[in-house]
Amino acid sequence: MNYRHSFHAGNSADVVKHSLLIALVRALQLKDGALTLIDTHAGCGLYDLGGEAAQRTGESVQGVARALVDRDPLLDEYRAAVQAVNDDAEAHLYPGSPRILAQLLRPQDLLILNEKHPEDVYALRGAMRDTPAAVHQRDAYELWLAMVPTRTPRGVVVVDPPYEQTDERARITATLATAHRKWAHGVTVIWFPLKDRETHWRWKQQLGRLGIPKFLVVEHWLYDQDQPGIYNGAGLFIINPPYAFTQALPPLLEALRSALAPDGHRGEITADWLDA
Repeated sequence: MNYRHSFHAGNSADVVKHSLLIALVRALQLKDGALTLIDTHAGCGLYDLGGEAAQRTGESVQGVARALVDRDPLLDEYRAAVQAVNDDAEAHLYPGSPRILAQLLRPQDLLILNEKHPEDVYALRGAMRDTPAAVHQRDAYELWLAMVPTRTPRGVVVVDPPYEQTDERARITATLATAHRKWAHGVTVIWFPLKDRETHWRWKQQLGRLGIPKFLVVEHWLYDQDQPGIYNGAGLFIINPPYAFTQALPPLLEALRSALAPDGHRGEITADWLDA
């Protein structure tokens, strides 16, 4: 599955991913200690929803457009993050994870971004020029291992690949195993697309064999049954989520499910601990 950020900006997966990232970082910031936020596959940072790539799929109509007109206050902070990069109530631009994370920074926090694609890293540097973010152009998995443990006592690594390579899941699994040995208390967030339940189940089985405790699995299935050959949803693996985040998660997930359910489908969004 090829999942270049620019073609899918502002879709339902982005709404869930960014809503949960905001909630996660805010929960960690309940303590004053500095955080290092690392995005290994940062993309362009900012996306034009009227541009050719986004218009080719039109996925933002079923994502950020639905979230912006929803009235659930649990999505207020997500909506504010989107509106912060726009001049009016409509979303013409969409903030990728780098811009979302930059909005959350406190003076003591650090933001490290990485993007290997030459055109995308050029766009990323432009999108982040008014922020304190450090931008790298390296192999994502090499950078992941090089940056942990973080220099600050606490940190978050966000892994959000396009899944262009057939070995992407294998590289994530192997790198996570090594990173966890180096940084067992660190928070790691891994985004994944959902194409079918069987493929996803096999990967969860492989990850379970790593024996990592406190491994939360959030799955957002858009449709009531798998739709063959298309994108069926997305989710997050979250290692070491803070207690305040997990306690507040159920109502936030229900708000997201309600806002994003396609017409004629209830959809499903769940959060469960992976059995080690």
